Amino acid sequence: MKEVKLKVCGMKYPENIQDISALEPDYLGFIFWEKSVRNFDLKEIPKLDQSIKKVGVFVNATLEEIQEKVTEFQLNTIQLHGKESVAFCKSVKKLNIEVIKAFSVDHDFDFSQLQAYENAIDYFLFDTKGKLPGGNGTNFDWHLLENYTIEKPFFLSGGIGLTETTKIKDFFTIKSSTILLRYRCKQSF
Repeated sequence: MKEVKLKVCGMKYPENIQDISALEPDYLGFIFWEKSVRNFDLKEIPKLDQSIKKVGVFVNATLEEIQEKVTEFQLNTIQLHGKESVAFCKSVKKLNIEVIKAFSVDHDFDFSQLQAYENAIDYFLFDTKGKLPGGNGTNFDWHLLENYTIEKPFFLSGGIGLTETTKIKDFFTIKSSTILLRYRCKQSF
């Protein structure tokens, strides 16, 4: 059986964070991008079970901004959702933290660009290309991932909710690598 992990992103409200964390997802994402309607602006993250990894989501942030949030919120993982270079990803990795690098996918996406990132990150995240850097709330054509030839595990993102259960099961028959799911919380990025 393939390894499946669940990441719920866009956590903002304490009650919602507690309700979702009770379901024991593998990751909870907190967006630290001020332009997002789901920007996390609380002074602290409510107490979570230690098995749940806290993910800080950033869009073109500086290394100093990321390091500040890692320390302030005791983040376990960083998700880079902007135009971060390979060198920048390696710098973030030197913080001794898991790194997820997100890419917006459409029919013109060039999968060969991923090879340069392979040793700079822990996971890829594939999201639907849209007006925003992420959280556009729609699925992309997952069959495009047939062009993904790297062994690095990835998160599948883009409008995933409970109604996609059958579609996800069908997708597992196509892809043999580790697949991780990012479930969206209602509002857009």
